Amino acid sequence: MSVATRNGTPSDAPVAPPRVVRQRRIRPGLLGLAVLLIAVGGLGAAFAVTSVRSTGSYLAVARPVDVGEQLTTDDLVTVRLSGGRELRPVPAGRLKEVLGLRAAVRLTPGTLLTRGQLTDAPLLGPGQQQIALGLKPARVPARTLHPGDRVLLVSTPDRQADGSAATGGGTRFEGTVIDSAAPENDDVVVYLALAVRDVPAVVALAADDRVALVLTGAA
Repeated sequence: MSVATRNGTPSDAPVAPPRVVRQRRIRPGLLGLAVLLIAVGGLGAAFAVTSVRSTGSYLAVARPVDVGEQLTTDDLVTVRLSGGRELRPVPAGRLKEVLGLRAAVRLTPGTLLTRGQLTDAPLLGPGQQQIALGLKPARVPARTLHPGDRVLLVSTPDRQADGSAATGGGTRFEGTVIDSAAPENDDVVVYLALAVRDVPAVVALAADDRVALVLTGAA
C-alpha cells in the first residue's frame, strides 16, 4: 500500500493504525456510594435549615412556684430552644398573657412553661369561704403547707376548768390550703378554703384553741 507524501510522490511506508483510547469502567458499587453520600449530604443540609428555622424563644420557670400562686416576671425566664414546638411551651412573646395566672401544678425551676400548667380559676370554689387559723407548730402536719394541699380539721377535746376528763372532740371538717405563713410569734397562720356551713363551727373551735390539722393530700 502506498500513500502520497507531502510533495506528491507515492511512498510505500506502512500507515500506523489509529490509537484507541481505552474507556475506564465505572464500578456500580462506587456509583451507588456516591449517590448515597450526595443524598445524605442533602438531608443534613435540609435538617440544619429546618433546625435554624424552628428555633424560637419560650418561657421557662426560673424559681419554684407552688400551686395556686400567681405568676410574676420574677418567676419566669426566656430561653431559646430549637425544635421546641412539639412540647408546646408558651412563646416568650405571650408573657403578658400568663402573668397573674395561678399555677395549677407545682412549677419546678428549669422546666418549660406550658399553658396546661396554669389556670385562671379562683382557689375558692362554689359554696366556700376563706378563713385564717393561727395554730401552734405542733398542730400543723408539715413545716410548710402549700396552696392546694388538702387538709382535715379535727376538733380536740375540751378539758373542764378543774382539769377533769375532757369532753367532746373528734369532729372533722375538710378544707383546702390557700396559703400559709409563720409570723414572729412562732404560730403558723394557715389560710383555708372551707365549706360555708363549716365556717362558724371551725371559727368557734379555733377561738378555744381546739383545732388540729391533718394533711390528707399534697398538691
